[in-house]
Amino acid sequence: MSLTRRDFARTSAITGAGIALAGSAGVLATAPNALASTDTDAAHGGDADPAHGQDHGHGHGLPGVGYGPLEPDPRGVLALPAGFGYRIVTHSGRTRLESGEFTPSNHDGTAAFEGPRGTTLLVNNHELAGPRAEWTYPVPLAEGLVYDPAAAGGCTVVEVRRDHVAEWVGIAGTATNCAGGSTPWGTWLTCEETEDKAGQNGMTKDHGYVFEVDPADRRANRAPEPVKALGRYAHEAVVVDPRRGHLFLTEDAAGPNGLFYRWTPPAGFRHGRGRLRTLADDAGVLQAFKCFDSGGRFVDDLSRATRTGTVYGVDWVDVPDRDARQVSTRKQFGEGQVTRARKLEGMWWGDGGVYVVSSFARSESPVQHDGQVWFYDPRRRTLTLKVLLGVNPEPGADGAFDGPDNITVSPYGGLVVAEDGEGVQHLFGATDSGRTYPIARNELNIGTAAKPEYSEFTGVTFSPDGRTLYANIQTPGIMLAITGPWKRQRK
Repeated sequence: MSLTRRDFARTSAITGAGIALAGSAGVLATAPNALASTDTDAAHGGDADPAHGQDHGHGHGLPGVGYGPLEPDPRGVLALPAGFGYRIVTHSGRTRLESGEFTPSNHDGTAAFEGPRGTTLLVNNHELAGPRAEWTYPVPLAEGLVYDPAAAGGCTVVEVRRDHVAEWVGIAGTATNCAGGSTPWGTWLTCEETEDKAGQNGMTKDHGYVFEVDPADRRANRAPEPVKALGRYAHEAVVVDPRRGHLFLTEDAAGPNGLFYRWTPPAGFRHGRGRLRTLADDAGVLQAFKCFDSGGRFVDDLSRATRTGTVYGVDWVDVPDRDARQVSTRKQFGEGQVTRARKLEGMWWGDGGVYVVSSFARSESPVQHDGQVWFYDPRRRTLTLKVLLGVNPEPGADGAFDGPDNITVSPYGGLVVAEDGEGVQHLFGATDSGRTYPIARNELNIGTAAKPEYSEFTGVTFSPDGRTLYANIQTPGIMLAITGPWKRQRK
């Protein structure tokens, strides 16, 4: 049963501006450089997981929200608060797979799983677009694990033990593997952020799909096939509703802006390891969202929201041709049929719903901004604006946060966000009451002294025991394990 505009308007009037509909997570306010905040005003970790690199530690942590200022790194890789340290787990062109090839480049979405005998298994996307010849370190074409031999992307699986790191191919021959998402049954869904068809950009098969990768069972990954029921478009991220079985998916595209999707499984279908691969191409229902405000007015783009605490009602509209045989899925809707958003990026399931990022907006927004984080409550069918970042006036200066991308829910409260903005790049936290704080700064300059350039952070995720925060520097492709005196953050 859909939530009608009239129902939502009536409910909002009763509860008062819709704020009571925000759900259990509490309203996250804005970062220090936010546009508006008028609607919202410890366990200690152990040692870092050993890897190919050496430990780099800092002094002692500071009390209060966050962990204090970031200290420069003598190695020029990662600035961290006092008391924290990091290890390099994998490094493209330096560390090697079990099969002998170098670790592929362009690390992106990552998830951590509990492995056997105290190990941690991480599945790491490699966002490599186009033909293999264009990349120095593509994902190797491991026998039996290749979808399209012309494509450069894929995933690797990284096993972290106390005294050893191993890495092998999970899937190869896919393209532009971006954020993806983990499943409640212990697998990884890797997403292709492309719409290339066979014959385009050197590809021999159609791309723009979701594939399932099992980190614990290498045999399950053989003969990879896309889960076509989830649609073909520029996929970014995916999360699973563990109660209702829905899958939510983001699309990072423009001209027109991308969509937020929901896939409903067919009647009688039960999720589990490898079961998505058994679905027919047209199984279930793929839909795009349509939002309306408390007055029942249609919202054409999420960038219209300029106040944290804004709540929209959500309906879902069927996608006519999910495989986009002639027309891209986002272009199959006319004006007034669906709501769009600029750069729909990372997602994470938490607090009974979906945290979802819209990275920035410019000309389409009444007030320009440098990023939003929304919370979709599937029970109430509402979407609430939690974080709104103002335009960063000096992206080359340290301090302000912009361009949120990958995201995770922290076991210590609130969110951890990876920046993909201009200039300085951070990992930063946001508490439930709206305080933000730095966790790390990328100090690896891939530009020049005169024109410094710092790659985005990606793949932010905590280990299953919450003691290690894993994150990637996308270029050249470095996976980092960060440890220190993690603590419950004050609201």
